[in-house]
Amino acid sequence: MPQRHVFFISDSTGITVETLGSSLMAQFDGVGRNRTTLPFIDSPSKARDAVGQIGAAHRESGERPLVFTSLVDEAVRAEISQADALVLDVFERFIVPLEKELGQRSSHAIGKSHSAANTNDYDHRMEAINFTLSHDDGVSHRALEEAELILVGVSRSGKTPTSLYMAMQFGLKVANYPLIPEDLDAKRLPPSIIPLKHKAWGLTIQPERLHQIRTERRPNSTYAAMDNCRQEVAAAERLMQSAGIAFLDSTTKSIEEIATTLLHEAHLTRKVF
Repeated sequence: MPQRHVFFISDSTGITVETLGSSLMAQFDGVGRNRTTLPFIDSPSKARDAVGQIGAAHRESGERPLVFTSLVDEAVRAEISQADALVLDVFERFIVPLEKELGQRSSHAIGKSHSAANTNDYDHRMEAINFTLSHDDGVSHRALEEAELILVGVSRSGKTPTSLYMAMQFGLKVANYPLIPEDLDAKRLPPSIIPLKHKAWGLTIQPERLHQIRTERRPNSTYAAMDNCRQEVAAAERLMQSAGIAFLDSTTKSIEEIATTLLHEAHLTRKVF
């Protein structure tokens, strides 16, 4: 598989250009890549250093690197354009046509898409993250009614990473509760969830995958045993069905896919920061 160096260069965090560039590169299965993200390239001198790094990658691999950039300052962009690479300038590609269509020049302000400048938005997201952390794995029932979504499922079915992703990415207050053997034996939801059942969604997982995950955590334990995984998953699915809680199979889905599906199915408002 041919190897290509891929650089994501930004004058801010690099999140936007890395996401867009990675999505584009994902369309090319036959190309291996070495990824490098260079954030906060906000001066010509930093840009020249980046160009030197790109040149070194070219000499090392013998292949021209691919460079995705989102740079506001024209002098910085001019420096990066001198790199011995394929440079794809996200800013120029989209901002220039938008300026023409809207009949006005953009602010050309660095860090607009990911910053703490809007204190209300920033505070809202921090509040959501703190709520989600304090309501992880059923550790707290306090102010549970504030949750916008409550995830339930057996241990290691993906509840915690999904909850945190939704809080960090979308500013949603998400609690999660494990369905433990006592709940499954009693064939009932945790008592604190019952009054808020309308906010609950379930995650399930194939027993084989659950066995693999649990074995990495607690090898040779009853917790990780294949028979136990099969029994827990089947009992949890029966419980969620009887309680009228919809559930998703997380086995082959990424955290992003699970979160987006939940947003759509639960009719939650996606907040973008």
